[in-house]
Formats: sequence, structure tokens, C-alpha cells
Amino acid sequence: MSKRVVVGMSGGVDSSVAAWLLKQQGYDVVGVFMKNWEDDDTDEYCTSRADLVDAAAVCDVIGIELAAVNFAALYRERVFAQFLREYRAGRTPNPDVLCNSEIKFEAFLDHALELGAERVATGHYARVRRAAGDPARVELLKAVDATKDQSYFLHRLAQRQLAPVVFPLGELTKREVRAIARREGIPTYAKKDSTGICFIGERPFRDFLARYLPRTPGPMMTPEGVTVGEHAGLAYYTLGQRQGLGIGGTRGGSAAPWFVAGKDLARNALVVVQGHDHPCLYAREVAVDEMHWIAGVSPALPLRVAAKTRYRMADAACVLETTDAGLVARFDAPQWAPTPGQYLVVYDGELCLGGGVIVQATHAAAPVEATA
Repeated sequence: MSKRVVVGMSGGVDSSVAAWLLKQQGYDVVGVFMKNWEDDDTDEYCTSRADLVDAAAVCDVIGIELAAVNFAALYRERVFAQFLREYRAGRTPNPDVLCNSEIKFEAFLDHALELGAERVATGHYARVRRAAGDPARVELLKAVDATKDQSYFLHRLAQRQLAPVVFPLGELTKREVRAIARREGIPTYAKKDSTGICFIGERPFRDFLARYLPRTPGPMMTPEGVTVGEHAGLAYYTLGQRQGLGIGGTRGGSAAPWFVAGKDLARNALVVVQGHDHPCLYAREVAVDEMHWIAGVSPALPLRVAAKTRYRMADAACVLETTDAGLVARFDAPQWAPTPGQYLVVYDGELCLGGGVIVQATHAAAPVEATA
């Protein structure tokens, strides 16, 4: 009998083609659609009903079964509650990382195994392989398509989570995936990729967050303590943010755009600077907490690696080492706007080693304490 693989079907083109490829490879494929958000399940922002219809249409074309499962309570407990705690603390979390480790490769994985799965698959752009010399250990690799690689979001997965996983799209480009979908008559071939919060959808973020966190306006200040505007609440801003500040570019006699450079929680002040290359936006060193190693054990430190402090940045050379204050990454060149709450993810070439939460960044010119 063929091996059973349960595929997480989102209603998008990537998971659709992943399921089709596995069917072509001879697997007994079962699709499962996850519903993880219920607070305002409307077609305007949270498109779960439309996505389920799309997933069902895809499964009809492929010729596989589709089941639905509701993880909304678990999502709220394990992902969304942490998401709100981080914003209350003035940090900027990445819910997609937690969603993968707590829902897609935890709750969903357990559900798939209960359905008799020998393998579990998703439409992520990443690869897995057995480690050379240690076939019991699974390694996470970048996808062939560097522009779509999602290993950053998968870096918190453990060995038991990766062991049964198949990533059918890891060797393909996005262009090839859409071409396959169109050729095979898969109805989601032209569907737009989702870019919103994991399972919550695309929506006006500030209005959404205001439903859960109170608005606490305060001053926008330069590092020198000059007030240049008012913010709506520190939780609504992130380091490096340019849009939505509402500060005219001519303030201070310069036409350069303004960027968020820091948060003074004690004074409820948002520190802003002018110019993308302002020294306050750059850091050579970041402190990291909750470090997770995919192999299950920490390598010997100090260790020279490449790292990302945000998803879209290029790999940057650094040394990872332990200090009296904890784990620190020291970069060869200053990095732009490392943000507390985001993740430092480390690589050895194409191999993703793991990552941890950024708790502090040492800037080239640290923002001066704001004054009234």
C-alpha cells in the first residue's frame, strides 16, 4: 500500500501544487484545511470560507479527500496571546514563526498522525534532508528559490516535528509552481499570495490591534529630546517604520523622511530620526534569548555563521557567542533596524541552524533618553 501523506491545504496555489505533486509520486494523499481564527470571521478580512471553497475545488481536481479541522482555541492560546503580550511590552513579534511551531507543525501534525499519516506536507518553500553520518537527524535547508525561501519562519521546529515532513516545493521556483497549476487545471493557479497576519488575514493593522490593546498616545521625539509629533500608542509602531508617522519631511529644515529608531517605554515616547542611514537605525550587536537549535543541541561557541535579523534581509556574517549577559551576535557590518521581538535566524550556507528572539540591539549611536 502507498504511504499516506496529509497535506495542509490553505486554498492557495502553493499547497495545491504540493498536494498534486505528492499524488503524482504515488502517495495516498489526504488534504486537511485548518481554521484557526474566529473572532471576526468575515469575508472582508478573514477569508477562511472562500479559502475552504478553493481548497475543496482543488481537491476535486486532484482527486483526493479533504477534511477540515478547527484549531482556533489553540491558536488564540498559543499564538495570539503571545502576540498581544509582546506588543504590550513594546516589542514587535512575528506570529508566523509561532504559528508554524505551535499550530502547523504541532497541533496539525498530531491531527495528521491520528489520521494515519506517515508523512506530513505543506506548501512551504524549504527543504529537509537526513544529516550526513547521522541519518536519525533531520536538517532544514533553504529553498532553491531564494526569493521565496521560508526557512526563516520554520527555524523553531524540533527534530520530532521535522522528521515526518515533506516540502514538495523546495526544489521549485514560484514561477514553476504557478506553471504546473495552470497546466494541470488547478483552479488556484492565479490566486494572489496571502501577505497578512498568519490566519488572521490582511486588514488595517492599527485598527485591528486597537481592539485588543488600548490606545496610549504620547510624544514623538528626536534622540536629542525635541518633540516633533504625537504617536497613537507605542504598540502600533516598529523599528525602521517609515509609513504612518504623520510627520512632515521638512521639520528641522530637512526633507529626509522620518523613521522609528526606538521606544522609550518609561516616558511613552517614540524616538524618531530623519534619513534611512541615520546611525540610530544601525546596530552591530544583538542580544538573543530563547535560542532554539534545530539539531537539538547547541554547537560549540563562539561560532561564525550567517544570520538574518528580519525575513527579507540578506544573510550577514557574524559571530555568535555567549557573554555574561547571555547570547550575543556580533556582525561584521552594521545591520539596519534589528527589532526586539523579531528573530535572529542563523545559517551555515544553505543549512538553517536555528534562531532566537532579539531582546536588545546595540546601536552605532544609541538614542538619547527623551526629555520633555
